[in-house]
Amino acid sequence: MLISLQIFVITCFIVVIIALFRETVDFLTYSMGAMLVAATATYFFSPEVVSMEEFFLSVNWEVIFFLLSMFTIVAILEENFIFQDIARRITNKFSTNTRKFFWIICLISTVSAAFIEDISVAIIFIPMIIKTSEKMKINPAPILLGMTICINLASTLTPFGSAENLLIANHFSLTSQWFFLNLGVFFIMGTLSTLFLLDYFIVKKHLTDIWIPHCEENKEPLEIGHLEGHELTILEDPIDKKVFYSNFIALGVLFILLIVIPNILFVGLLGMLIFVFINPRRRESGKSKPDLSYYLTKVDFKLIFFFISLFVLVFCFEKVGIIQFLEDFVLSVAPANLFLLCIFILVITSILSGLLDNLPVTVLFIPILQVLMDTGFAATPILIAFILGINLGGNILPQGSAADMMTLELSKRYCVDEMNYKRLLKTGGIFAIYHIILGVAYLAVLIFFFF
Repeated sequence: MLISLQIFVITCFIVVIIALFRETVDFLTYSMGAMLVAATATYFFSPEVVSMEEFFLSVNWEVIFFLLSMFTIVAILEENFIFQDIARRITNKFSTNTRKFFWIICLISTVSAAFIEDISVAIIFIPMIIKTSEKMKINPAPILLGMTICINLASTLTPFGSAENLLIANHFSLTSQWFFLNLGVFFIMGTLSTLFLLDYFIVKKHLTDIWIPHCEENKEPLEIGHLEGHELTILEDPIDKKVFYSNFIALGVLFILLIVIPNILFVGLLGMLIFVFINPRRRESGKSKPDLSYYLTKVDFKLIFFFISLFVLVFCFEKVGIIQFLEDFVLSVAPANLFLLCIFILVITSILSGLLDNLPVTVLFIPILQVLMDTGFAATPILIAFILGINLGGNILPQGSAADMMTLELSKRYCVDEMNYKRLLKTGGIFAIYHIILGVAYLAVLIFFFF
Protein backbone atom coordinates (compact mmCIF):
# COMPACT_ATOMS: atom_id res chain seq x y z
CA MET A 1 0.00 0.00 0.00
CA LEU A 2 2.78 2.44 0.95
CA ILE A 3 4.70 1.80 -2.30
CA SER A 4 1.54 2.45 -4.32
CA LEU A 5 1.02 5.74 -2.44
CA GLN A 6 4.64 6.78 -3.06
CA ILE A 7 4.32 6.04 -6.78
CA PHE A 8 1.08 8.03 -6.90
CA VAL A 9 2.61 11.09 -5.19
CA ILE A 10 5.69 10.93 -7.45
CA THR A 11 3.36 10.78 -10.46
CA CYS A 12 1.66 13.98 -9.28
CA PHE A 13 5.08 15.63 -9.04
CA ILE A 14 5.99 14.46 -12.56
CA VAL A 15 2.74 16.02 -13.84
CA VAL A 16 3.96 19.37 -12.48
CA ILE A 17 7.35 18.97 -14.21
CA ILE A 18 5.73 18.11 -17.54
CA ALA A 19 3.34 21.06 -17.27
CA LEU A 20 6.29 23.42 -16.74
CA PHE A 21 7.82 22.34 -20.04
CA ARG A 22 4.63 22.55 -22.10
CA GLU A 23 4.09 26.13 -23.19
CA THR A 24 0.59 25.39 -24.52
CA VAL A 25 -0.84 24.55 -21.07
CA ASP A 26 -1.27 26.60 -17.91
CA PHE A 27 1.29 25.10 -15.53
CA LEU A 28 -0.44 26.62 -12.50
CA THR A 29 -3.66 24.70 -13.19
CA TYR A 30 -1.79 21.40 -13.26
CA SER A 31 0.39 22.35 -10.27
CA MET A 32 -2.57 23.19 -8.06
CA GLY A 33 -4.47 20.12 -9.29
CA ALA A 34 -1.50 17.81 -8.63
CA MET A 35 -1.05 19.35 -5.18
CA LEU A 36 -4.71 18.81 -4.27
CA VAL A 37 -4.74 15.20 -5.50
CA ALA A 38 -1.44 14.32 -3.77
CA ALA A 39 -2.54 16.01 -0.54
CA THR A 40 -5.87 14.14 -0.56
CA ALA A 41 -4.15 10.79 -1.10
CA THR A 42 -1.62 11.54 1.64
CA TYR A 43 -4.34 12.64 4.06
CA PHE A 44 -6.37 9.43 3.67
CA PHE A 45 -3.72 6.77 3.02
CA SER A 46 -0.51 7.92 4.74
CA PRO A 47 0.72 5.54 7.48
CA GLU A 48 1.05 8.60 9.71
CA VAL A 49 -1.97 10.61 10.80
CA VAL A 50 -1.89 13.94 8.99
CA SER A 51 -3.99 16.92 10.06
CA MET A 52 -5.21 19.79 7.90
CA GLU A 53 -3.22 22.14 10.12
CA GLU A 54 0.00 20.35 9.12
CA PHE A 55 -0.76 20.94 5.43
CA PHE A 56 -1.28 24.63 6.14
CA LEU A 57 1.90 24.91 8.20
CA SER A 58 3.93 23.09 5.53
CA VAL A 59 3.81 26.29 3.47
CA ASN A 60 6.62 28.71 4.29
CA TRP A 61 4.44 31.79 4.65
CA GLU A 62 7.42 34.06 5.37
CA VAL A 63 8.75 33.34 1.88
CA ILE A 64 5.29 33.72 0.33
CA PHE A 65 4.65 37.15 1.82
CA PHE A 66 8.18 38.34 1.05
CA LEU A 67 7.65 37.35 -2.59
CA LEU A 68 4.32 39.18 -2.61
CA SER A 69 6.00 42.30 -1.19
CA MET A 70 8.84 42.24 -3.72
CA PHE A 71 6.50 41.59 -6.68
CA THR A 72 4.38 44.56 -5.55
CA ILE A 73 7.45 46.82 -5.35
CA VAL A 74 8.54 45.76 -8.85
CA ALA A 75 4.99 46.41 -10.12
CA ILE A 76 5.09 49.93 -8.63
CA LEU A 77 8.49 50.66 -10.20
CA GLU A 78 7.36 49.36 -13.59
CA GLU A 79 4.10 51.31 -13.35
CA ASN A 80 6.15 54.48 -12.88
CA PHE A 81 8.73 53.51 -15.57
CA ILE A 82 11.68 53.72 -13.13
CA PHE A 83 13.64 50.81 -14.62
CA GLN A 84 12.79 51.94 -18.14
CA ASP A 85 14.12 55.43 -17.38
CA ILE A 86 17.36 53.97 -16.01
CA ALA A 87 17.74 51.97 -19.24
CA ARG A 88 16.98 55.09 -21.30
CA ARG A 89 19.65 57.11 -19.48
CA ILE A 90 22.23 54.36 -20.06
CA THR A 91 21.49 54.03 -23.77
CA ASN A 92 21.54 57.80 -24.33
CA LYS A 93 24.88 58.21 -22.57
CA PHE A 94 26.79 55.30 -24.14
CA SER A 95 25.14 54.86 -27.54
CA THR A 96 28.10 56.30 -29.47
CA ASN A 97 30.64 53.62 -28.49
CA THR A 98 29.67 50.04 -29.30
CA ARG A 99 32.06 48.22 -26.98
CA LYS A 100 31.52 50.63 -24.08
CA PHE A 101 27.77 50.30 -24.61
CA PHE A 102 28.14 46.49 -24.52
CA TRP A 103 30.05 46.54 -21.23
CA ILE A 104 27.84 49.11 -19.49
CA ILE A 105 24.49 47.64 -20.53
CA CYS A 106 25.60 44.12 -19.56
CA LEU A 107 27.00 45.21 -16.20
CA ILE A 108 23.97 47.30 -15.26
CA SER A 109 21.48 44.63 -16.34
CA THR A 110 23.47 41.96 -14.46
CA VAL A 111 23.54 43.96 -11.23
CA SER A 112 19.82 44.73 -11.67
CA ALA A 113 19.06 41.01 -12.05
CA ALA A 114 20.72 40.37 -8.68
CA PHE A 115 17.87 42.30 -7.05
CA ILE A 116 14.83 41.95 -9.32
CA GLU A 117 13.38 39.11 -11.37
CA ASP A 118 15.64 38.25 -14.34
CA ILE A 119 12.71 38.09 -16.76
CA SER A 120 11.78 41.67 -15.79
CA VAL A 121 15.35 42.75 -16.52
CA ALA A 122 15.17 41.12 -19.95
CA ILE A 123 11.87 42.81 -20.76
CA ILE A 124 13.19 46.23 -19.71
CA PHE A 125 16.62 46.15 -21.38
CA ILE A 126 16.11 44.15 -24.59
CA PRO A 127 13.89 46.69 -26.40
CA MET A 128 16.33 49.45 -25.43
CA ILE A 129 19.30 47.47 -26.77
CA ILE A 130 17.53 46.79 -30.07
CA LYS A 131 16.35 50.38 -30.49
CA THR A 132 19.81 51.80 -29.71
CA SER A 133 21.46 49.28 -32.07
CA GLU A 134 19.06 50.36 -34.81
CA LYS A 135 20.10 53.99 -34.34
CA MET A 136 23.79 53.03 -34.33
CA LYS A 137 23.22 50.61 -37.25
CA ILE A 138 25.02 47.83 -35.38
CA ASN A 139 24.00 44.20 -34.94
CA PRO A 140 22.27 43.84 -31.53
CA ALA A 141 22.71 40.03 -31.39
CA PRO A 142 26.14 40.02 -29.62
CA ILE A 143 24.92 42.54 -27.04
CA LEU A 144 21.71 40.58 -26.43
CA LEU A 145 23.77 37.41 -26.08
CA GLY A 146 26.08 39.03 -23.54
CA MET A 147 23.24 40.46 -21.49
CA THR A 148 21.31 37.16 -21.47
CA ILE A 149 24.31 35.08 -20.38
CA CYS A 150 25.40 37.55 -17.70
CA ILE A 151 22.02 38.11 -16.05
CA ASN A 152 21.91 34.36 -15.48
CA LEU A 153 25.02 34.79 -13.30
CA ALA A 154 23.38 37.50 -11.22
CA SER A 155 21.28 35.09 -9.19
CA THR A 156 24.38 33.87 -7.34
CA LEU A 157 25.01 37.24 -5.65
CA THR A 158 22.04 37.78 -3.33
CA PRO A 159 19.52 35.69 -1.37
CA PHE A 160 16.72 37.39 -3.33
CA GLY A 161 18.42 37.09 -6.73
CA SER A 162 16.24 34.10 -7.56
CA ALA A 163 13.29 32.24 -6.08
CA GLU A 164 15.61 29.27 -5.48
CA ASN A 165 18.03 31.41 -3.46
CA LEU A 166 15.17 32.72 -1.36
CA LEU A 167 14.15 29.19 -0.37
CA ILE A 168 17.74 28.19 0.43
CA ALA A 169 18.47 31.37 2.38
CA ASN A 170 15.27 31.11 4.38
CA HIS A 171 15.79 27.44 5.34
CA PHE A 172 19.46 27.79 6.30
CA SER A 173 19.19 31.36 7.70
CA LEU A 174 21.61 32.84 5.16
CA THR A 175 21.92 36.64 5.12
CA SER A 176 22.89 39.04 2.35
CA GLN A 177 26.29 39.37 4.01
CA TRP A 178 26.76 35.59 3.74
CA PHE A 179 26.08 35.70 0.00
CA PHE A 180 28.40 38.68 -0.57
CA LEU A 181 31.24 37.15 1.45
CA ASN A 182 30.99 33.63 0.05
CA LEU A 183 29.80 34.19 -3.52
CA GLY A 184 30.78 37.79 -4.27
CA VAL A 185 34.24 36.83 -5.57
CA PHE A 186 32.75 34.15 -7.84
CA PHE A 187 30.17 36.61 -9.18
CA ILE A 188 32.82 39.24 -9.99
CA MET A 189 35.19 36.70 -11.58
CA GLY A 190 32.40 35.03 -13.54
CA THR A 191 30.84 38.25 -14.82
CA LEU A 192 34.06 40.02 -15.82
CA SER A 193 35.65 36.95 -17.45
CA THR A 194 32.42 36.20 -19.34
CA LEU A 195 32.19 39.76 -20.65
CA PHE A 196 35.87 39.73 -21.63
CA LEU A 197 35.48 36.47 -23.56
CA LEU A 198 32.28 37.64 -25.25
CA ASP A 199 33.90 40.97 -26.13
CA TYR A 200 37.02 39.33 -27.55
CA PHE A 201 35.45 36.46 -29.48
CA ILE A 202 32.03 37.81 -30.47
CA VAL A 203 31.54 41.57 -30.13
CA LYS A 204 34.78 42.49 -31.93
CA LYS A 205 33.83 40.38 -34.95
CA HIS A 206 30.55 42.24 -35.40
CA LEU A 207 31.73 45.83 -34.94
CA THR A 208 31.62 46.48 -38.69
CA ASP A 209 28.28 44.72 -39.26
CA ILE A 210 25.52 47.01 -40.47
CA TRP A 211 22.16 45.91 -39.11
CA ILE A 212 18.93 47.20 -40.60
CA PRO A 213 15.65 45.65 -39.40
CA HIS A 214 13.70 44.34 -42.33
CA CYS A 215 10.47 42.78 -41.12
CA GLU A 216 7.07 44.39 -40.85
CA GLU A 217 6.94 44.15 -37.04
CA ASN A 218 9.75 46.68 -36.70
CA LYS A 219 7.87 49.21 -38.80
CA GLU A 220 5.19 49.40 -36.12
CA PRO A 221 5.63 51.74 -33.14
CA LEU A 222 7.31 49.94 -30.25
CA GLU A 223 5.55 51.94 -27.58
CA ILE A 224 3.51 49.49 -25.52
CA GLY A 225 2.92 45.80 -25.80
CA HIS A 226 1.98 42.99 -23.47
CA LEU A 227 4.02 39.85 -22.96
CA GLU A 228 3.69 37.19 -20.27
CA GLY A 229 1.90 39.57 -17.89
CA HIS A 230 4.61 42.27 -18.17
CA GLU A 231 4.36 45.67 -19.71
CA LEU A 232 6.81 46.08 -22.56
CA THR A 233 7.59 49.78 -22.91
CA ILE A 234 10.23 51.80 -24.69
CA LEU A 235 10.59 55.19 -23.06
CA GLU A 236 11.38 58.10 -25.37
CA ASP A 237 11.23 60.99 -22.88
CA PRO A 238 12.44 61.19 -19.26
CA ILE A 239 9.90 60.78 -16.49
CA ASP A 240 9.33 63.41 -13.79
CA LYS A 241 12.60 63.97 -11.91
CA LYS A 242 10.91 64.03 -8.50
CA VAL A 243 9.26 60.66 -9.17
CA PHE A 244 12.49 59.17 -10.50
CA TYR A 245 14.78 60.31 -7.68
CA SER A 246 12.33 59.52 -4.85
CA ASN A 247 11.94 55.96 -6.15
CA PHE A 248 15.65 55.61 -6.86
CA ILE A 249 16.49 56.66 -3.28
CA ALA A 250 13.80 54.34 -1.87
CA LEU A 251 15.26 51.50 -3.92
CA GLY A 252 18.69 52.18 -2.41
CA VAL A 253 17.17 52.25 1.11
CA LEU A 254 15.44 48.92 0.41
CA PHE A 255 18.71 47.27 -0.66
CA ILE A 256 20.46 48.58 2.48
CA LEU A 257 17.66 47.29 4.71
CA LEU A 258 17.81 43.88 3.05
CA ILE A 259 21.54 43.75 3.81
CA VAL A 260 21.37 45.12 7.36
CA ILE A 261 18.17 43.50 8.70
CA PRO A 262 18.05 39.67 8.59
CA ASN A 263 14.24 39.47 8.78
CA ILE A 264 13.21 39.50 5.11
CA LEU A 265 9.47 39.50 5.90
CA PHE A 266 9.69 42.72 7.93
CA VAL A 267 11.88 44.43 5.31
CA GLY A 268 9.66 43.27 2.45
CA LEU A 269 6.43 44.55 4.01
CA LEU A 270 8.07 47.81 5.15
CA GLY A 271 9.58 48.37 1.70
CA MET A 272 6.24 47.71 0.01
CA LEU A 273 4.49 50.32 2.19
CA ILE A 274 7.26 52.87 1.57
CA PHE A 275 6.86 52.55 -2.20
CA VAL A 276 3.06 52.69 -1.94
CA PHE A 277 3.20 55.97 0.01
CA ILE A 278 5.76 57.69 -2.25
CA ASN A 279 3.76 56.65 -5.33
CA PRO A 280 0.18 57.73 -4.55
CA ARG A 281 -2.44 57.31 -7.27
CA ARG A 282 -4.63 60.13 -8.47
CA ARG A 283 -8.30 59.40 -7.80
CA GLU A 284 -11.27 60.60 -9.84
CA SER A 285 -11.75 63.40 -7.31
CA GLY A 286 -8.31 64.74 -8.29
CA LYS A 287 -6.65 63.87 -4.98
CA SER A 288 -3.62 61.56 -4.83
CA LYS A 289 -3.71 58.86 -2.16
CA PRO A 290 -1.74 55.67 -1.40
CA ASP A 291 -3.44 52.72 -3.09
CA LEU A 292 -2.00 49.31 -2.22
CA SER A 293 -5.13 47.58 -3.55
CA TYR A 294 -4.48 48.92 -7.06
CA TYR A 295 -0.85 47.80 -7.14
CA LEU A 296 -1.78 44.33 -5.88
CA THR A 297 -3.92 43.95 -9.01
CA LYS A 298 -0.73 44.41 -11.06
CA VAL A 299 1.09 41.54 -9.32
CA ASP A 300 1.45 38.24 -11.15
CA PHE A 301 0.36 35.67 -8.53
CA LYS A 302 1.29 32.60 -10.60
CA LEU A 303 4.69 32.09 -9.00
CA ILE A 304 3.28 32.62 -5.51
CA PHE A 305 0.63 29.91 -5.94
CA PHE A 306 3.20 27.67 -7.61
CA PHE A 307 5.39 28.00 -4.50
CA ILE A 308 2.45 27.03 -2.30
CA SER A 309 1.78 23.91 -4.39
CA LEU A 310 5.47 22.92 -4.22
CA PHE A 311 5.60 23.32 -0.44
CA VAL A 312 2.58 21.04 -0.02
CA LEU A 313 3.90 18.48 -2.54
CA VAL A 314 7.23 18.26 -0.71
CA PHE A 315 5.33 17.84 2.57
CA CYS A 316 3.50 14.90 0.95
CA PHE A 317 6.88 13.49 -0.12
CA GLU A 318 8.04 13.67 3.48
CA LYS A 319 4.93 12.03 4.94
CA VAL A 320 4.95 9.06 2.56
CA GLY A 321 8.70 8.41 3.01
CA ILE A 322 10.05 9.61 -0.35
CA ILE A 323 12.32 12.25 1.19
CA GLN A 324 13.80 9.66 3.54
CA PHE A 325 14.46 7.34 0.60
CA LEU A 326 16.21 10.15 -1.33
CA GLU A 327 18.29 11.06 1.71
CA ASP A 328 19.42 7.45 2.21
CA PHE A 329 20.26 7.12 -1.50
CA VAL A 330 22.32 10.30 -1.64
CA LEU A 331 24.17 9.39 1.55
CA SER A 332 24.99 5.97 0.12
CA VAL A 333 26.49 7.34 -3.12
CA ALA A 334 27.94 10.64 -1.85
CA PRO A 335 31.74 10.77 -1.47
CA ALA A 336 33.16 10.99 2.05
CA ASN A 337 35.67 13.66 0.99
CA LEU A 338 34.32 17.23 1.37
CA PHE A 339 35.68 18.49 -1.95
CA LEU A 340 34.40 15.49 -3.91
CA LEU A 341 31.04 15.80 -2.13
CA CYS A 342 30.76 19.46 -3.17
CA ILE A 343 31.62 18.58 -6.78
CA PHE A 344 29.03 15.81 -6.64
CA ILE A 345 26.36 18.26 -5.41
CA LEU A 346 27.36 20.92 -7.96
CA VAL A 347 27.29 18.51 -10.91
CA ILE A 348 24.13 16.57 -9.99
CA THR A 349 22.09 19.71 -9.25
CA SER A 350 23.41 21.38 -12.43
CA ILE A 351 22.31 18.40 -14.54
CA LEU A 352 18.90 18.18 -12.87
CA SER A 353 18.37 21.95 -13.15
CA GLY A 354 19.28 21.76 -16.83
CA LEU A 355 16.72 19.02 -17.45
CA LEU A 356 14.01 20.05 -14.98
CA ASP A 357 12.76 23.29 -13.51
CA ASN A 358 15.05 24.77 -10.82
CA LEU A 359 12.39 25.19 -8.14
CA PRO A 360 11.35 21.55 -7.73
CA VAL A 361 15.01 20.48 -7.67
CA THR A 362 15.67 23.04 -4.94
CA VAL A 363 12.85 22.00 -2.64
CA LEU A 364 13.75 18.32 -3.00
CA PHE A 365 17.45 18.82 -2.24
CA ILE A 366 17.12 21.16 0.75
CA PRO A 367 16.30 18.37 3.26
CA ILE A 368 19.03 16.19 1.74
CA LEU A 369 21.62 18.93 2.32
CA GLN A 370 20.38 19.32 5.87
CA VAL A 371 21.07 15.61 6.51
CA LEU A 372 24.59 15.93 5.01
CA MET A 373 25.35 18.86 7.31
CA ASP A 374 23.94 17.02 10.32
CA THR A 375 26.39 14.17 9.67
CA GLY A 376 29.30 16.57 10.18
CA PHE A 377 30.15 18.04 6.75
CA ALA A 378 31.04 21.76 6.66
CA ALA A 379 27.92 23.74 5.74
CA THR A 380 29.42 26.65 3.79
CA PRO A 381 31.10 24.73 0.91
CA ILE A 382 28.06 22.47 0.52
CA LEU A 383 25.70 25.46 0.35
CA ILE A 384 27.96 27.25 -2.16
CA ALA A 385 28.05 24.15 -4.36
CA PHE A 386 24.26 23.84 -4.14
CA ILE A 387 23.58 27.50 -4.95
CA LEU A 388 25.96 27.43 -7.91
CA GLY A 389 24.54 24.16 -9.23
CA ILE A 390 20.91 25.27 -8.95
CA ASN A 391 21.46 28.70 -10.52
CA LEU A 392 24.02 27.85 -13.21
CA GLY A 393 22.80 24.45 -14.37
CA GLY A 394 19.47 25.80 -15.58
CA ASN A 395 21.32 27.81 -18.24
CA ILE A 396 22.64 24.79 -20.16
CA LEU A 397 19.41 24.71 -22.20
CA PRO A 398 17.56 27.93 -23.15
CA GLN A 399 14.27 26.51 -21.87
CA GLY A 400 15.88 26.14 -18.44
CA SER A 401 15.85 29.94 -18.03
CA ALA A 402 12.82 32.20 -18.35
CA ALA A 403 15.10 35.12 -19.26
CA ASP A 404 16.63 33.10 -22.12
CA MET A 405 13.23 32.28 -23.55
CA MET A 406 12.13 35.91 -23.24
CA THR A 407 15.27 37.01 -25.13
CA LEU A 408 14.44 34.61 -27.96
CA GLU A 409 10.82 35.72 -28.08
CA LEU A 410 11.63 39.44 -28.17
CA SER A 411 14.46 38.91 -30.68
CA LYS A 412 12.02 37.15 -32.98
CA ARG A 413 9.48 39.93 -32.56
CA TYR A 414 12.04 42.59 -33.47
CA CYS A 415 13.66 40.57 -36.28
CA VAL A 416 17.09 39.98 -34.73
CA ASP A 417 17.54 36.82 -36.81
CA GLU A 418 21.03 36.00 -35.50
CA MET A 419 19.73 35.78 -31.94
CA ASN A 420 18.01 32.41 -32.37
CA TYR A 421 17.60 29.19 -30.38
CA LYS A 422 20.51 27.42 -32.09
CA ARG A 423 22.96 30.21 -31.32
CA LEU A 424 21.82 30.64 -27.73
CA LEU A 425 21.95 26.88 -27.19
CA LYS A 426 25.51 26.72 -28.54
CA THR A 427 27.00 29.85 -26.97
CA GLY A 428 24.91 29.80 -23.80
CA GLY A 429 25.64 26.10 -23.26
CA ILE A 430 29.39 26.66 -23.66
CA PHE A 431 29.34 29.46 -21.10
CA ALA A 432 27.13 27.45 -18.72
CA ILE A 433 29.74 24.68 -18.77
CA TYR A 434 32.48 27.29 -18.34
CA HIS A 435 30.67 28.73 -15.30
CA ILE A 436 30.30 25.25 -13.77
CA ILE A 437 34.04 24.58 -14.28
CA LEU A 438 34.77 27.99 -12.75
CA GLY A 439 32.57 26.96 -9.81
CA VAL A 440 34.59 23.77 -9.36
CA ALA A 441 37.84 25.79 -9.32
CA TYR A 442 36.34 28.26 -6.87
CA LEU A 443 35.28 25.45 -4.53
CA ALA A 444 38.73 23.85 -4.79
CA VAL A 445 40.45 27.06 -3.65
CA LEU A 446 37.85 27.64 -0.92
CA ILE A 447 38.04 24.13 0.54
CA PHE A 448 41.78 23.50 0.30
CA PHE A 449 42.76 26.89 1.76
CA PHE A 450 39.97 27.59 4.25
CA PHE A 451 38.51 24.21 5.32
